[in-house]
Amino acid sequence: MSDSISYAAVVKDECETCHLAAPVLTEIHRAGYPLAVYWQDDGAFLDPVLAAAAVDDRALEHSFHLDVETVPTLIRRENGLETGRTAGWSRDDWRALTGISALGAGLPPYRPGCGSRSVEPGIAETLQARFGETGIRARTVEVESGADAVEACYDRGWTDGLPVVPPTPERILRMLGGTRRDPREVIGEIPPELAPCTVEKVAINAVMAGCRPEYMPVVLTALEAALDPGFTLHGVTCSTCFSSPVIIVNGPVAKRIGMNSGLNALGQGNRANATIGRAVNLVVRNVGGGRPGEIDRATLGSPGKYTFCFAEDERDEGWEPLAVSRGIAPGRSAVTVFAGDGIQGLTDQKARTPRELSRSLAMGLRAVGHPKLCEWAPAVLVLSPEHYAIYREAGWDRSRITGALHDALLLPGEKVAAGVDGVAEGMPPSRTGQLIPKFHPGALLLVRAGGPAGLFSAILSGWPGGRLFEESHPVTREIAE
Repeated sequence: MSDSISYAAVVKDECETCHLAAPVLTEIHRAGYPLAVYWQDDGAFLDPVLAAAAVDDRALEHSFHLDVETVPTLIRRENGLETGRTAGWSRDDWRALTGISALGAGLPPYRPGCGSRSVEPGIAETLQARFGETGIRARTVEVESGADAVEACYDRGWTDGLPVVPPTPERILRMLGGTRRDPREVIGEIPPELAPCTVEKVAINAVMAGCRPEYMPVVLTALEAALDPGFTLHGVTCSTCFSSPVIIVNGPVAKRIGMNSGLNALGQGNRANATIGRAVNLVVRNVGGGRPGEIDRATLGSPGKYTFCFAEDERDEGWEPLAVSRGIAPGRSAVTVFAGDGIQGLTDQKARTPRELSRSLAMGLRAVGHPKLCEWAPAVLVLSPEHYAIYREAGWDRSRITGALHDALLLPGEKVAAGVDGVAEGMPPSRTGQLIPKFHPGALLLVRAGGPAGLFSAILSGWPGGRLFEESHPVTREIAE
């Protein structure tokens, strides 16, 4: 027996295989090998001699540093360096590791081990933060013992007015576990201050927003879409108008993370809908400096500056989802960001044909921006199931509905000219005699969402900052999962 060889074992009382292997540990000890035993919950089941010298590892520090995933784990060391290990109980493996040919005689040849307490859900990140190198590069803000961490976030201006979840290292690490991307990867510069934003900073704000780790791919993609120059996030943030990013999610990810596209889809109550949009807005505030009353100069603002995110209802196989209509392959997950103001409800309980309903919806859409302003602002029309059923039963698809709406929204220049009907606002008199489209081509998006009952649809008016549609427009990005 070499003096340079030693062993370490990690066990826990709540594991039948550890109880099975306990006599074997006694055999190794009696063979004269130095043996350190670490117990994770209670060591009373061990041989009294071993138990007296065993190490209490309820804090799991040793289990963490030994990188134990399964108990029992037996580790062989030579000159202090690990040369082999085995997990669970395998008589052949334990004999090979120790060189004791009769080890475990009379025991069954194999029993699977149990999960180490150090890898239980929520524990791994805590141990990494407490005992390991977190890799977190953001500066640490210490909160005095006994102080309210939520109030500390308020005091430092990190909130949107609602309480945030304090971003502890454990929570940040857990959030980063929701993406395979490098925490130090810079996803872009966040306006208005054009501050570089890493995946780690997104994770910190996602924690504060209340996200689950599995939302991270959606949050990251939504931010990258909003950072597309065509979206003009700087203008949306700093404008005196109402707008903020509206995030529309398509594809399998929406169902997988539990997003709402049905009852109350544009309202409260769904964690994914609420926190994904909030995370994006918190990044703009906390990383980019887009704070109200400072660079954010919104005259009135809107509730969407807290959050505005929902999924499209894709259950009807005959409906082309928004993302597919914008170039994403069917079956893929994607987000579309739209600079939206808020919700304008539209009721029509009497239309029974597609043409009747299209004319009625067009009357509501005329109010986007102002009834006498054309080619001014984009819009999203959210069709409820009952309104959509009128189109579906007549065989109308997305393209035909959009075309009918555009036809109904060709407005005579003489009726929308500035000064007509005693209203100073309006189009230039030079457009008199023309049929003026209410929207630029591609500036009216159709989305399906909502509960099964109610002949109500919704209009989301858009930001008019880009007078030409190419200056500011919705952006769609596929989600890399």
